[in-house]
Amino acid sequence: MLTIGWWNCLPDDLFTAPLATELLDRQGQLLSAHIAKDGQWRMPAADSIPPILEAAVVAFEDRRFYHHGGIDARSVVRALVDNLEAGRVVSGGSTLTMQVARMTRGGTHRNLWQKFIEAAIALRLEMRYSKAELLSLWLNNAPFGGNTVGLTAASYRYFGRPPATLSAAEAATLAVLPNSPALIHPGRNRDALQSKRNRLLHQLATDGTLTPRALELALLEPLPGAPLALPRDAPHYLQRRLAEGARGRVPTTLDAQLQRAIAGVIDRHHRLLRQNQIHNMAVLITEVRSGEVVAYHGNVPDLKAEHAPSVDLITAPRSPGSLLKPFLYSLALDAGELLPKQLLPDVPTSFQNFRPANFTPEFDGAVAADEALVRSLNIPFVYLLRDYGVARFHDRLQRAGFAHMGQPASHYGLSLILGGAEITLEEIHRWFLGLAQQQSIYHTRRQANLPTDVAGLGAGAGFTVLDALRDLRRPDESGDYRRFESHRPVAWKTGTSFGFRDAWAVGATPAYVVSVWVGNADGAGRPGLIGVQAAAPVLFDVFRLLESYAPDAPYWFTPPDDALRSVRSCSVSGYLAGVDCPTTTQLTPRVHDQTLPCPFHHRVLLTSDGAYRTTRQCSPDGVLTNVFTLPPLRAHFYRRRHVEYRDLPAWQAGCSGQIGRDRGLQFIYPEGSGVLSAVKNWRGELEPFYFAVSTSDPRAELFWHLDGRYVRSTTVYHQLSLPLEPGLHVLTVTDASGSSTKRRFMVRGGG
Repeated sequence: MLTIGWWNCLPDDLFTAPLATELLDRQGQLLSAHIAKDGQWRMPAADSIPPILEAAVVAFEDRRFYHHGGIDARSVVRALVDNLEAGRVVSGGSTLTMQVARMTRGGTHRNLWQKFIEAAIALRLEMRYSKAELLSLWLNNAPFGGNTVGLTAASYRYFGRPPATLSAAEAATLAVLPNSPALIHPGRNRDALQSKRNRLLHQLATDGTLTPRALELALLEPLPGAPLALPRDAPHYLQRRLAEGARGRVPTTLDAQLQRAIAGVIDRHHRLLRQNQIHNMAVLITEVRSGEVVAYHGNVPDLKAEHAPSVDLITAPRSPGSLLKPFLYSLALDAGELLPKQLLPDVPTSFQNFRPANFTPEFDGAVAADEALVRSLNIPFVYLLRDYGVARFHDRLQRAGFAHMGQPASHYGLSLILGGAEITLEEIHRWFLGLAQQQSIYHTRRQANLPTDVAGLGAGAGFTVLDALRDLRRPDESGDYRRFESHRPVAWKTGTSFGFRDAWAVGATPAYVVSVWVGNADGAGRPGLIGVQAAAPVLFDVFRLLESYAPDAPYWFTPPDDALRSVRSCSVSGYLAGVDCPTTTQLTPRVHDQTLPCPFHHRVLLTSDGAYRTTRQCSPDGVLTNVFTLPPLRAHFYRRRHVEYRDLPAWQAGCSGQIGRDRGLQFIYPEGSGVLSAVKNWRGELEPFYFAVSTSDPRAELFWHLDGRYVRSTTVYHQLSLPLEPGLHVLTVTDASGSSTKRRFMVRGGG
């Protein structure tokens, strides 16, 4: 029975104490670590033991380790003699194998009975494990002072390096520590520790392990100081993996060198931003070719506690501002419902209770879709979303992995395109990565007859949106353009949430996708916290740094030629060319067109001198001319930016009535019916209310009526200021032909 008990005395797992967690980069370097549940720095076993450390441990602890079967009779006899001569226990005679046996039992009291049990277990250990395995078990579970257990933890805690890089002096220090782990503490018996280390170094030289010169240099090395903090180069990624259940040694695709370099970029920008009370930042970088995350900074390194350093802002839902515009733009292109140069409205607009506004208080009247994307104009994209469909866009967002839009589409409405819902940095990053990967592998997958869509988006639309976002100039909050420098093209987009709470910048090249978020974790807004000013500079600093990491990457994406086509379009409006349009061509996805021919070009009969519109009855010698004419409200703003725009001439006297009324009146301000509130000037007097109307006839005289009473007429500049009493009012404007427009509104008192 005793024999059976002895044979089965070893558990399947000798050591079951909880382990600390190591986060390793793609080369196996330690990025971050998390202490074990019992508060010990007990790391997973080292992959290998340095030969110098093996020699040092054997020389110091058990010189006959490779020649005994677990019990060394010579050591036992020598220990008895030493103890008798000293009159106390000064030597235990334990072999390394017996020490492993003691470690497995939790370090029980040392007495003869315990020694007997350890000896019995040691004999069994020698039968199960090789000498190399036993030495590894000892090194990886020995106490090295304080709460440091095992070789890996000791190597990082005392020398800041992995075990494979230890010098002879460092290996000797670690070899003697388990025998007296308290010696490592600064100020406690440092002379005794140095004396032990140096005696061991001399022994290694005597054994031939060290040359005389190596011994001389090793003796000059100082002892380690206070235990070092373990690396914290990717703490938020470590916390994320821990939450996912990862334990022990966790390999990653992160690049330690790049991770630390990006930390330097973040630190430089954070020192500037915190002067404006902007404290948090996140940066995520993915390699396009492999799809692997190579740098992950969920927050600013070493942030003060009051600024929420533990919050991972890569996974935190935030308002994206304009960041979803490229997605809507690409969807409309892919559906054949938009051309890149197609004009979209940019005028003061009201959709029931929703009144979108651009970042600057100016309007273009009409603007090309790709220009509206680059300039991040809000109103054109609200119109585009209205035409595409909110529910349809909401569905595509969810299918593309934007998982934080739990409310129905009606909850968000048209504000969805302006940041009315929340996304995470990781979600928008993943979408841009999909576009970049689609272009990078398109031709390979095409030749293999494999699908090339990304989230249901064709390669033609993917390339078109990336190509549109290459412009290095972007307007800031004042409307002035800022230019960013880059040696290689970057497809990039910024976003700014309402209230200046979130600043975003996302960019893609054939090599990398980089995403940046800047703001405050508590949601506090700050002036100047906008994408172009706060996030874009970080983005381009990161891309400049990345150039040395992928010098052989393609300069730009290869166009997916068979997914693109050239269409004949109107050179002014960007629509498909109509019969009356001046034409050009533009590159667009190869999809079925749902767009209409240009609605703004048509033929008009003018008098022979071109001064008036006319009819054949009035002017048989009239000349048919192709003209570009926008609706009055769009034309009002368009002509301010386009000096070449010409309004239609007035009708030749006596001719306009023959073809019916020309109804071309539109209110510019107020934008819609509703409530107007009176305001007071600095004298405390109520200010009059301002009204403005546009007309397609620049020579028209307009007649203004308030509540059915004639007020006055205007020519050229159709603007009016009126004092109004509180209550309901109706303002009507007509022209000589009988065309009219009307506004109903409620005036509130100035209070």
